Amino acid sequence: MSAPLLVAANRGPVSYAYDDDGRLVARRGGGGMVSGLVSALGGSDAVWVCAAMSQADREATRRGGLLTDGPVPVRMLDIDPDVFQRAYNEIANSTLWFVNHLLYDTPLQPRFDAAWRHQWDGYVAYNRAFAEALAGEAADGAQVMVQDYHLFLVPAMLRDLRPDVKIAHFTHTPWAPPDYFALLPDDVAVEILRGLAAADHVGFLCERWSKAYIACATRVLGDCDTSKVGVHALGVDPDDLRERSHRDDVETALAELRAEVGDCAVLVRVDRTELSKNNVRGILAFGELLREHPEHRERVVHVVFAYPSRQDLRVYRDYTTAVMAAAGAVNDEFGTDDWRPVLISVRDDYPRSLAAMRLADVLVVNPVRDGMNLVAKEGPVLSDAGVVLLLSRETGAAAELAGAALMLNPYDIEATAARMHEAITMDRGERGDRCARLVAAATALPPDRWFADQVAALR
Repeated sequence: MSAPLLVAANRGPVSYAYDDDGRLVARRGGGGMVSGLVSALGGSDAVWVCAAMSQADREATRRGGLLTDGPVPVRMLDIDPDVFQRAYNEIANSTLWFVNHLLYDTPLQPRFDAAWRHQWDGYVAYNRAFAEALAGEAADGAQVMVQDYHLFLVPAMLRDLRPDVKIAHFTHTPWAPPDYFALLPDDVAVEILRGLAAADHVGFLCERWSKAYIACATRVLGDCDTSKVGVHALGVDPDDLRERSHRDDVETALAELRAEVGDCAVLVRVDRTELSKNNVRGILAFGELLREHPEHRERVVHVVFAYPSRQDLRVYRDYTTAVMAAAGAVNDEFGTDDWRPVLISVRDDYPRSLAAMRLADVLVVNPVRDGMNLVAKEGPVLSDAGVVLLLSRETGAAAELAGAALMLNPYDIEATAARMHEAITMDRGERGDRCARLVAAATALPPDRWFADQVAALR
């Protein structure tokens, strides 16, 4: 049956694994983008097209037909593992992510050689597989919502196959300024921008990223139809978030955390060990705080969630090691028999992270660059007593939250430490006022509105 509304994303709303008896079991897919889209699609007739990410996923696809084990019917694509590896790890996560987050150590990287061209061919093949699947799944005049940097080429490919459908593409990452985007090979830059230009609507999380895209398209293609470019900030659903944060597993985690931190003030960060998240500098800033303000020793605890990310790539494994080393150094320098200043966890524990955000006196969000950062919006909504948000000016969320957060230069460790001191010592009245304003901004555009606005833009 053809679908009138399609979502295309690298990752789906359901994934599969084997239980202890070797049986295939379904689990809800992870990631902020997936959660936001699932919430927005409730009650719709949408079909979600995604890639099989594991051997268990591939087995599930061999059942044939749509997979209906999750919140949205799914067409999962069994793409050749070598093509997936080249597209996902080598191009999407090691090239496009690095370009749009300005992460390259440019004296040494990038290197666009023959081996890289082979990886790029995989990315092209991956996008073509999605375009062909969408063309086969779409009803006449269907609306197709393509998601993120994994699928930059899909709009143009799909336009060639199905000129009748309406196509939107949404980029959840930042967009690089023209001089940095120019690191890409010239023909690749053209192919990416032509891919997006074929869409009827191109969306970004904040005006800063949309302007950067327009500047790149104008420079590379000579023109950009700005009427097709839109800004759609993504907020949180406060009712769903608060309901989840008061379930029994979170209450148990909250009691355990309170026992661990005692009477100390609590600084929290919840991140993946992702190069752009700036975990190391954040921990170093906490050490600087204890060095500059010894009165906080044994009175403050930094609870750090550093979930391992992209461990298939060596640079991420090395970064995870560096995060752990930074935490260990602070604990070695300042820890006592009765007080461990940094409580770090590298285990993915969603209930415990929700509990920490409820407990937090200060929430640290200091990426060097981030498309939005939903943690910055979730933390104030979850806070039990009012939280002070320390927020990098390099996040998309800064466009909405800057007036109520304490803003950070993410590279300035000393200034970040000073902001931590300011937050810890802030009086309760100001904390409450700032947190209330953060909550109002964070909930102004919940996922259903965010998605509906993009669908409306296609009409």
